[in-house]
Parts: sequence; C-alpha cells; structure tokens
Amino acid sequence: MSALSQRFDPGFVWGAATSAYQIEGAVKEDGRGPSIWDTFAAQPGRTFDGHTGEVAVDHYHRWPEDVALVRELGLDAYRFSISWSRVQPEGSGRVEPRGLAFYDRLVDGLLEAGLEPWPTLFHWDLPQALEDAGGWPVRDTAERFADYAQIVADALGDRVRSWTTTNEPWCAAFLGYGAGIHAPGRTEPAAALAASHHLHLAHGLAVPRLREGRPEARVGVTLNLYAVSPADDTGRHDDAARRIDGLMNRWFLDPVLLGRYPQDVLEDVAGVGGTEAIRAEDLAVIAAPLDFLGINYYSRHVVAASPWPGASEVDFVNREWPKTASGWDIDPAGLGEVLRQVHRDYPSIPIYITENGAAFDDLEVRDGTIDDQDRIDFVAGHLEALADAVDDGVDVRGYFAWSLLDNFEWAEGYAKRFGIVHVDFDTLVRTPKASARWFAELARASSTKERA
Repeated sequence: MSALSQRFDPGFVWGAATSAYQIEGAVKEDGRGPSIWDTFAAQPGRTFDGHTGEVAVDHYHRWPEDVALVRELGLDAYRFSISWSRVQPEGSGRVEPRGLAFYDRLVDGLLEAGLEPWPTLFHWDLPQALEDAGGWPVRDTAERFADYAQIVADALGDRVRSWTTTNEPWCAAFLGYGAGIHAPGRTEPAAALAASHHLHLAHGLAVPRLREGRPEARVGVTLNLYAVSPADDTGRHDDAARRIDGLMNRWFLDPVLLGRYPQDVLEDVAGVGGTEAIRAEDLAVIAAPLDFLGINYYSRHVVAASPWPGASEVDFVNREWPKTASGWDIDPAGLGEVLRQVHRDYPSIPIYITENGAAFDDLEVRDGTIDDQDRIDFVAGHLEALADAVDDGVDVRGYFAWSLLDNFEWAEGYAKRFGIVHVDFDTLVRTPKASARWFAELARASSTKERA
C-alpha cells in the first residue's frame, strides 16, 4: 500500500463513479419521462432475467447515505450522471423543476461533505421522445442536447467546476444502433455511424454552453478506449488491429482532439453509409478546446484477420488469460498502452481515468464486509500501470473507481457486481467491501504524504 501511494502526487484526484439509470430508480417519480433504457429493459429478452432500472439501488431517495459513504471513504470527488429525462421529460421544451431540484440537492450535499461534484450530462439514457423522433442518428438530437446542457449549466454551474459532456459515445452509437444489445436495440450500421457523429456534434455544441459566463468551468468528454493487439507478430493480423483501433479509438479521439476523422477509417466504412451525416463545418465545433480528457479503460482486444480469402471481417481472439466475471481479460498493461498512445499521437491534454474496475463473483457479507481481494488486485495492477505511464510523462491527474455501488449493469441486469460497496438488491443495504477500505486507505495515504 505505502509503496503504491508514494507513486501519486498529493494533488491527484481520487473518486468513485456511478450513472443515473444504473442507480437512481424512481423512474416515474417527480415528473421524470421515460428514457430509451426504460423502454428497452421492458422488452422481453433484452436484459438478464428481465431486470430493469425501475428501482435500481434507489439512489434517488438514498442519496444522502451514498454521499456519506463517499465522504467516509475519504475520497476527493464523486462522478455521477444527470438523467436528461428527469430534467426534460420530452427531451426538449418543458423543464421539470423537481428533476433539477434533485441534482441541486445532490450537488449541495456533495459540497457540504467536502466532495467535488463531477457531473456527466449523458450516460446513455436518451429521452424516449427523442428516440421516437429518430434518436442519435438524427442531427436535431445534437441540437436538443446543447439546449439541455444550457439548462443544467444555468442551474448548477455556480457550484460545479468539472463537467463531462458525453460518456462512452462508442457504446451509445455502436452497441445501441449497430449491435442492438444496448438501448434502443437497433441493428442499423449506417444509423450507428450517423449516431456516432451526432454524439460528437452534441459534445461540441455543449462545450461553449457549459463555459458561458463561467470562466472557472472545466469541460471534458469521456471515451472508452482499448489497447488493441494483433494475434501474433507475423504481420498477417496488423491490418485487423489497425481497423479495430481505428473504429474503437481513433474514430472518437481524432475528431475531438484533431478536428478530423481518420481517413483510413472513412475508407473502411465507405460502403456502410451514415457518413453523409458529417458536414465539413461540424469538425471545428466538435474540436472545441477541452480542459481534460476522460478515459474509461477495462480491457484489451486481441484481433486476427479472417481466415477466409478476400474477407474483411476481423476475428476477436479469446486468450487463455485471467478474466473478470464479465469474461474480460485482466490486462493492466493495456491501460499504460492506451495512455501512451494518447500522449504520443495527440496534443497535450490533462487526463483523468473516469472509469476503471471489474465485476467479480463477490461472496456474501461476512463479519460486516466482503473479502474481494480479486478486485483489490485488479485496481492495484491498473494503478501501477497508470503510475508507470505518469513516470513516462503522461499527464494523468485522477482516477475514479467504477463503481461506487453494485448496480443495474445494463443488459446484464443485476447479475454483475462492479461496486466497491456491496448492495443487497432485496433490502438495498449498503456494505463497503474490502476493496472500498483498501481504496480509501490508498487515497488517504496518497493525499496526505509529504511532497518529495
């Protein structure tokens, strides 16, 4: 513990993260409108065992208890998302004051507890009314997002310093509109590409709205990035790695940080459709200067070229490698590779790890806690890799554990537990796991040590 804590500057930000639909519940209270996740989860077969976020872990009513947990752990910041449907039930027009009041109370509660609020404006829960009008494949959704950003900034901007516009646009676009395994469950490749562009545009349009009249505001975006490796070093699979790195990483990094889409990826997707949504003037909007980049990292992709002559498909290789309960390879070195790639290929920008964590099959509560040593090992390994990257000159300024609480894990329902705090889904009792105590000790030791 002491050796790891010594590797971080005392000003390094330690936090935990959540998202609205995964924890809030209260989906029909205080004027909230339906989101695409309400609709998706209500459809048979879409989520594990038919689970929904209708109650989730009831954070909407239990938020003081959850804020107290973060404070007791001695962390610096709490990253949460705002439900667009709670603020604007139809996604445009009328504002629901009771929805804004909830986040007003939450922000005040965090500040009173000595915690910095880190709100994210969009974590996948698009208002259903906007999906009914076409969703993210439609340009107007980006315009409506900018209006929503303005509403939230006007309400909370006097107290919030660090804003994130969108979280993991790759998932919202490609899992929601391409693969169909996330809300809204569409399988339309052209729509997925258009959605990815309009998510970028929404981000760019929101940036000046968040800063307007608030010189202290710090604005960023969060991207989920992957280390991508070819199946071997023969060179035969290098193009497969290029393709996946292009679509999963550079398609999102390049427009935001360089003001352009990668030409090789444009050529890869030329026959798919959807790129006609891109207008030349959009790129300057998307590349609005940022104060930080949020990176979510979970695992690596190892890829191989299709064995069929002339085929362009890419195969994902299942390695004999330690895995989480989600079946994802545990690969801390990949985090270092991602950080060095951003540092090497893009303009200098402060980085925060806005999500990193793992699902494991936690044992039941015994003696008031859960011994989740596998999660401690996971986080420690990734923090060592992060510290190595910082030693190499990468400007990483904070780390948010995913997640504060066991919660509704999207299509996996309540089957996967990512929390450092255990939640009994029947009673909703919260119990910090061993990983929470370990993380709190690390954060405290790092923040209070003497500067070298």
